[in-house]
Amino acid sequence: MNSDSSSTHPAESSADTEPTGVLLIEHGAYGLPGVVRLTLNRPDAFNALSEQLIAELHAALGTIAKSDARVVVLAAAGRAFCAGHDLKEMRAAPSLAHYQALFGRCSALMMTIQRMPQPVIARVQGMATAAGCQLVAMCDLAVAADTARFAVSGINVGLFCATPAVPLSRNLSRKAAFEMLMTGEFIDAAKARDEGLINRMVPLDALDAEVISLASGICAKPAAAVSAGKALFYRQLETGLEAAYQLAGQTMACNAMEDATLEGMQAFVEKRKPNWSA
Repeated sequence: MNSDSSSTHPAESSADTEPTGVLLIEHGAYGLPGVVRLTLNRPDAFNALSEQLIAELHAALGTIAKSDARVVVLAAAGRAFCAGHDLKEMRAAPSLAHYQALFGRCSALMMTIQRMPQPVIARVQGMATAAGCQLVAMCDLAVAADTARFAVSGINVGLFCATPAVPLSRNLSRKAAFEMLMTGEFIDAAKARDEGLINRMVPLDALDAEVISLASGICAKPAAAVSAGKALFYRQLETGLEAAYQLAGQTMACNAMEDATLEGMQAFVEKRKPNWSA
């Protein structure tokens, strides 16, 4: 399925896989019923975001958002995670209208990642550049191999990475993001972790184990609390402090009335594990 041998996991043969050409969809990935793994499948093109790949990934995420899936893992085939937009495809049809539509569709894809109720984990096994780095920054969480590298390199061909700048400047410090955007230089996985672009860095052969650990931990929590928490996290970031507290208080009050939350609090009082399967 994937030329990156580290992507193979013991439960792969039991996962429900839907090959779509440029995107592979696995339900029950890693043997976890609530996990859907989406694999960018253009390894010979370094998984560049062609218009077809953008459309298929956007559609898949939209479908998953309406399902009972708990976690999405965004992975990639081959040596690279994603090299950004397909420049050959872009250069073949240069027009303002075409570029406006292309970047509009890509931005809609990125917003879907943030708006869907399920946390999205980027599994970064290799290079992530330009819109590929943007994908990593837009995912809620990111686990990378220690050999992965990151850059917003559009400036090197005269195209400032304006859309990648949006999530990059919301993950890294302003000066760190600006330096990446202005120089187009790569940073390694250790610096990406230290700057806040990724959460965890592990050796390549431990990448799936780390993703499984993160995904299974989320799946063990009540779905309502996870989805409400994700929505609130992003909404409050874009408001003033007082409005953020108002949103947070209302979210917590509603969350506290969920059956799973009431059971969790009662279990804490009774010094036992919560029974969320009842």
